Amino acid sequence: MIGMLIAAACVLPLIVIAALTESSGYAFHAMLGVLASVVSIVLIANRCFDGTVPVEPQEVDGKPNYNMGPVKFATVASMVWGIAGFAVGLIIALQLAFPDLNFDLPWINFGRLRPLHTSAVIFAFGGNVLIGTSFYVVQRTCRARLAGILSPWFVVLGYNFFIVIAGTGYLLGITQAKEYAEPEWYADLWLTIVWVVYLLVFLGTVMKRREPHIYVANWFYLGFILTIAVLHIGNNVAVPVSLLSPRSYGLWSGVQDAMFQWWYGHNAVGFFLTAGFLAIMYYFVPKRAERPIYSYRLSIIHFWALIFIYIWAGPHHLHYTALPDWAQTLGMTFSIMLWMPSWGGMINGIMTLSGAWDRLRTDPVLRMMVVSLAFYGMATFEGPLMSIKAVNGLSHYTDWTIGHVHAGALGWVAYISFGAIYCLVPWLWNRKGLYSLKLVSWHFWISTLGIVFYICAMWVSGILQGLMWRAYTALGFLEYSFIETVAAMHPFYVIRALGGALFLIGALIMAFNLWMTVRSESAAEMPRVDEAPAPLAVAA
Repeated sequence: MIGMLIAAACVLPLIVIAALTESSGYAFHAMLGVLASVVSIVLIANRCFDGTVPVEPQEVDGKPNYNMGPVKFATVASMVWGIAGFAVGLIIALQLAFPDLNFDLPWINFGRLRPLHTSAVIFAFGGNVLIGTSFYVVQRTCRARLAGILSPWFVVLGYNFFIVIAGTGYLLGITQAKEYAEPEWYADLWLTIVWVVYLLVFLGTVMKRREPHIYVANWFYLGFILTIAVLHIGNNVAVPVSLLSPRSYGLWSGVQDAMFQWWYGHNAVGFFLTAGFLAIMYYFVPKRAERPIYSYRLSIIHFWALIFIYIWAGPHHLHYTALPDWAQTLGMTFSIMLWMPSWGGMINGIMTLSGAWDRLRTDPVLRMMVVSLAFYGMATFEGPLMSIKAVNGLSHYTDWTIGHVHAGALGWVAYISFGAIYCLVPWLWNRKGLYSLKLVSWHFWISTLGIVFYICAMWVSGILQGLMWRAYTALGFLEYSFIETVAAMHPFYVIRALGGALFLIGALIMAFNLWMTVRSESAAEMPRVDEAPAPLAVAA
């Protein structure tokens, strides 16, 4: 009832903003808010007054009554957003190779589609995977229903509403132009509210657990949720021009703004794209392999070492800038130190297959997860290497960085996400298994070939860029003009687009496979057994 009143209270102010603002994009977002408020009122009213019991029982026949509705929604949303994000990535890759594909249209030019692509794959695809898997894992490992009645639904629906606001904002030119933090103040404010509720739901579920032990995956999820909240608020502190304007003035400026941005930017990678997905690894790899974690003690060391070291690594993005030299060196030092906990986690995940290596021949889902760990190890070796000033002087601002980012994003984040979704769909819809393991194999090999094309092209083009930019003639002049370096990149950009196309084809194969799995009538004969998570046992 309170939620319905809050939604009703938002309608009139949003209509006033839409009527009085001079920004058409801001007016559009205000009307989207009105629509979302009205839909919320209808849905909550229907639940409150439909004559059913509004409070779901915590247990049924002595077993936890899990709330899997939000998990199903987030799983479906992750695939929808993922395919959309991969498709936009392919478009902008083609635009770099063939600039005429910008069509001189402001809404689809590279400058607007590029942040749409990054936000779609990181926050829309990756964020929904993290929310969905965290809600699933915390219930199973705690043997407790999600805390709250409407709160879990508010988190998944509210988060996806933020994605819609952010994505349409980019196309309409509404951005504060911060890497991985482009949405303006009102979208940031809404995300803060959603994220606080997310934290409360997760913590509330852990607090009412029926298991005394907190499984390590939940520590990684909790570290990800808490740290992203602090990063988001710190980097996005801003004063709006007015309530009728989408624009704002950031609290930080100059080198302080750069420091905050890359403290946020690198730790968005560290905690959103690493800690959260390591939580997925620590649950789904043992579960799929049907083996215990290789070393539970190592997983705890991995967690504490990672979160204490990662937070200091951001300054390595600002080598040779106005940032004080000691801060640059500090970021480089901690980046190199990150090599140890990162590889410790990778080894822990891979060695979990001890005694089950033969399953890699017959289970392409497990194969995808193990390859994701290999990419994680490769990316976490390359990252510290590129943070060294001498190497960074060659690599920074080049396509080498793009190749490094996509080795981690496609090989690590996307593959571990695909593996988790392949596991979740049959479990959530109570099916005996996936529609076709052969299609999973096709997905694996096609997308792996795409990743290899992509990152190899970017490695070669990036190193070529760096060498051309620092080449001098005997008289001390630059040997190559900027346009000559751009022209030299063309064949590599074509290869990158080919790699992106293959990766998108793999995702479409996956979507078809999952759709057919859900449509299948081969329901599992018995529900999955609830097991108490133990340090040396496979998670429930």
